[in-house]
Amino acid sequence: MALAINIGLILLLLTLGIIPAPGKKDSTGIVVDLIPEGERSQAPAQAKPQPKQEERQTASQRPTPKPPPIVLPVKPTIAAPEYTPIVELSSAEMSAGNIANAPHAQSGGGGTSEAIGHAPNGELMYAAAWARRPTSAETGGYLPKNAPDGVGVIACKTIPGNRVDDCIEVSQDPPGSHLASAVRQAAWQFRVRPPRKNGVPMIGAWVRIGICYNVPGCDD
Repeated sequence: MALAINIGLILLLLTLGIIPAPGKKDSTGIVVDLIPEGERSQAPAQAKPQPKQEERQTASQRPTPKPPPIVLPVKPTIAAPEYTPIVELSSAEMSAGNIANAPHAQSGGGGTSEAIGHAPNGELMYAAAWARRPTSAETGGYLPKNAPDGVGVIACKTIPGNRVDDCIEVSQDPPGSHLASAVRQAAWQFRVRPPRKNGVPMIGAWVRIGICYNVPGCDD
């Protein structure tokens, strides 16, 4: 009876909170990790948080930038040189182009030169008068190999200093002899007086120049 009474008193005191209940003691045991080092490094890494569905949709709706257009360089083209066809003249026109038949008014100090035709651009053209006759070396230095005897005629513009420029091949005899080309190439050495109008030199006027190559009775 005494033991039962004591136990009842103890339970009553515990219920009223007068005597605290015994707490758990802290564990002082040693925890041993038995997982091998190699398997521990192969453990799956912590999964990264997935982007929200809205962010995925926004990224998919962004326009993909287009690469800049590729511009290839344009291959330069080389324009073919303009070809001036040779105009074949009659015997009368060839004679008119001969400097030996030029009017005497051109060699004098006054007067007006007489036009003998039209230049390739339609302007009036006059027979040229030498201020100094070219030498055989000057006229023959541009002859093609095995060139035949004949005549080459060109038309040139007069420039200051009794010179000519912008020469164009007009005719040649025999045809296909390239004598007009030889005269044109040698023209930079020519000294020709410009035609006159009322005694005034017409610089820029067109003149016709003919050169004879070993032609009997042809005086250039």
